[in-house]
Amino acid sequence: MALGWVRGRQGSAARLYLGSRQAAARKGQAAAVTPRGLASRVCVPPHNPAPRLISPPHTPTLPHRQRLPSGRAMAAAAAAAGSGTTSGTTSGPSWGSGPGGGRGPVLTPATMNPAVRRVEYAVRGPIVTRALQLESDLRQGIPKPFPEVIKANIGDAQAMGQKPITFLRQVAALCLYPALLAEPSIPEDAKDRARRLLAACGGQSAGAYSASPGIELVRRDVARFLQRRDGVPAKPQDVFLSTGASDAIVSILKLLVSGSGASRTGVLIPIPQYPLYSAAIAELSAVQLNYYLDEERCWALDVAELRRALAEGRRRCCPRVLCVINPGNPTGQVQSRQCIEDVIKFAFEEKLFLMADEVYQDNVYAEGSAFHSFKKVLFEMGPPYSEVVELASFHSISKGFMGECGFRSGYVEVVNMDPEVQQQLAKLVSVRLCPPVPGQIVLDAVVDPPQPGDPSYELFITEKQEVLSALAHKARLTQEIFNKTPGIRCNPVQGAMYSFPRIELPPRALAAAEAQGQAPDMFFCMKLLEETGICVVPGSGFGQREGTFHFRMTILPPTEKLQVLLEKLSSFYAKFIKEYS
Repeated sequence: MALGWVRGRQGSAARLYLGSRQAAARKGQAAAVTPRGLASRVCVPPHNPAPRLISPPHTPTLPHRQRLPSGRAMAAAAAAAGSGTTSGTTSGPSWGSGPGGGRGPVLTPATMNPAVRRVEYAVRGPIVTRALQLESDLRQGIPKPFPEVIKANIGDAQAMGQKPITFLRQVAALCLYPALLAEPSIPEDAKDRARRLLAACGGQSAGAYSASPGIELVRRDVARFLQRRDGVPAKPQDVFLSTGASDAIVSILKLLVSGSGASRTGVLIPIPQYPLYSAAIAELSAVQLNYYLDEERCWALDVAELRRALAEGRRRCCPRVLCVINPGNPTGQVQSRQCIEDVIKFAFEEKLFLMADEVYQDNVYAEGSAFHSFKKVLFEMGPPYSEVVELASFHSISKGFMGECGFRSGYVEVVNMDPEVQQQLAKLVSVRLCPPVPGQIVLDAVVDPPQPGDPSYELFITEKQEVLSALAHKARLTQEIFNKTPGIRCNPVQGAMYSFPRIELPPRALAAAEAQGQAPDMFFCMKLLEETGICVVPGSGFGQREGTFHFRMTILPPTEKLQVLLEKLSSFYAKFIKEYS
């Protein structure tokens, strides 16, 4: 007997066919099928709603003269197995126990990877889940005290209404649908770029895999961009394209995490931090070592605080990595050149691998602030620093003036990495085959934009400047409105896309939060969401000094909506304080 199936008939019980039952009866044998086995072997082809049962290669037999259960009994057993229940017993019906009969699931909360259970990601955490539920309620006409949910929790520019940059989208569209190359309204420089990129793709198609580190042409263009930015040579073989900067950050951390017990890798991260870092550290079972940014000095990075965190870490692990986010997320600070130089010296002295998250390098607004890349400062410092300090720096098309989050593209450049380790990095990224090719195409247009005299230049530079000037205005507006509200204090938003204001919460609010098993700032943010529809992320999701409370809010909504949001949030805060005082 090689094949059996259960076929459902409308209005009748399921019937079981097992080759020739008459022949089986003469031999005194029949296949035994447990309810769980039956349910696990039923598959429903898309074209036919009737399930069929495929028997395993080896099917145990029933004892001589034992009757095969009726089709009705089999159907009932299958239904019970599918629902996880049986009639009168938890171990399944008495007529069969075959391989796996009565077994529980392999994967349960108790048996799953404990490192995954430790992962938390506040930016898309419980408060965002609730925001999505409220949006669904509004779509169904369920009344709420607000007309819409404003998701100011994440740096998703285009979801907040920012328009795409025309040149980037034209190049992407041409590569994805080459027939548009005949469209006369599309500028020739965009077409030339698309032809160049398509020629570098397998089969001249954006739907083909690329090399695992990325399309070689795009890696060369990224290297040229880095050389123009820093005035320092850059090599394409040191550039690895990735699925957003996040993917590259995790890949580098995977290379760095090793050891056990006191020799387990420790990773120094800023507090407040972007939760990707704490999540990746938890997933990799590394040791998180917090160093606190100085809120009183506009979230400055203090080397003395680095030394404190390092000394404390060395008592329980082996610190090997120092992560810096510049411009800062969620804090919006821009580190000075002197600060970066001090950090490089510290990494040199303490033998730490530097990871520089620079995805907001285009987002600098404050007067007197400027972006300085870690690589540029490293090479300006010269030997011995430039010869031995190991550095991985990251960039992305998701932020800046581009806001192309959904294309998922970025890169890491490695400096002074051991050649054998770099080969291992190449092997590691090959496991994921390649980054999304459409994202690589947009990245190329970002790092090699139209130049003066090109047909697309004027529109490109106008759109870019409009985005960045609007963000600079909104950064100032956010600081001004928050700081007018007693109990809220907001540092200047020097860069990036977020404010991280500090809020005072009265003792009754702390007690109410504790009664609900919530962090105090989570309690505040959830109340804010339920009453106003404004979704922000509590500061506890990013880390903060004990006894302080914050929330992170993006500055991305259109100016008019942002002003209303800020005023509504400030009014709610005043009402909240009055209620819990």
